[in-house]
Amino acid sequence: MAEIARLSGSSDWIDLDFVERERTPRRLMELGIRLHLAGLSLLNTVRELERFGVERSRKAVHDWVHKCDIQPTVDEEPNHVALDETVIQLNEHRYWLYTAVDPETNNIPHIRLYSTTTTALTERFLHELAEKHDLDDAMFLVDGTKHLQTALRRSGLRFRYEKHGNRNAVERVFREIKRRTSSFSNCFSHAQPSTAESWLQAFAVWHNATN
Repeated sequence: MAEIARLSGSSDWIDLDFVERERTPRRLMELGIRLHLAGLSLLNTVRELERFGVERSRKAVHDWVHKCDIQPTVDEEPNHVALDETVIQLNEHRYWLYTAVDPETNNIPHIRLYSTTTTALTERFLHELAEKHDLDDAMFLVDGTKHLQTALRRSGLRFRYEKHGNRNAVERVFREIKRRTSSFSNCFSHAQPSTAESWLQAFAVWHNATN
């Protein structure tokens, strides 16, 4: 699997401060987190850890990922930001995944999951993005979705319509996210919205670290 080859490099983005009496060596906890975010299922991640003599449950690996509270970094200064939303299925319910992507670096500076899609929620997403990053010189790239354009206009942010070109960056990210969910399409099974969002934010950090 190509993603597994992307495991080299620093693990500084993994914070294990939550660990108190964990019986698993930290380097193997980091490996388990990286393997799962890189594409292995929980079951296959457990099997890989067993090769190092560590026997842990799928729930244990799941808890490592979510207890880390992995969040995208702050204080970036993107020149362009591709902004879009896509539908993510949580069991029988539809949720909207808002994602901002820097097309020059392919990094994900911000990602959120909402139960609906409105201009007001888009403005909230943009406000959170602006709190984390310097957007003074940023040009947002959007498709023809009206509420995205309206929210940008109300927020005083520059934008331009772009159907292809640099907007392909956010489309690639969406394709990867949809491929990486439990059904390898766009459905999280047996997951609460907060759990799904936590995984998506952790995925964004892994994506940025290995991009």
